[in-house]
Amino acid sequence: MTESTRADSIHHAKKSRSLFGLLSDIPTLVTDLVKGEIALLKQELIAKAKIFGIGAGLIVGALLFLFLMLLCLIGAGIAALSLVMPLWLAALLVAALFLIIAAGLGFVGYTQIKKGLPPLPKKTIDSVKADIKAVKGVGRIPRSDVGGRF
Repeated sequence: MTESTRADSIHHAKKSRSLFGLLSDIPTLVTDLVKGEIALLKQELIAKAKIFGIGAGLIVGALLFLFLMLLCLIGAGIAALSLVMPLWLAALLVAALFLIIAAGLGFVGYTQIKKGLPPLPKKTIDSVKADIKAVKGVGRIPRSDVGGRF
């Protein structure tokens, strides 16, 4: 008997099953439950990792523009020492532009990383807690919010 047909037979079983029949179904039910929780955990952690990756990439971009701003400020300082007014003024304008770009990228990256904090799989933790309560007989049997979990 395959797992899917066994699970179907468990779900469509008669109410008058023997205690031994019900006890024999426990390993399959626990296995299906653990597999469902692991699938939910994977899905949630992959989504959080993507958010962190985007945020980290934007912060690296902001750091690059800060480095370019520093180079422009150095160029402006050299130009100011040589007392060539148009040269250092142009360098200061470019440095201000890089500062604005770096601030924007840094803010967007910060908000992306903040969305992923804390890096805990809250849905999975809540689902496992509900499953434990259901096994103990406290509370309701949790409804599956993940398609095809069982």
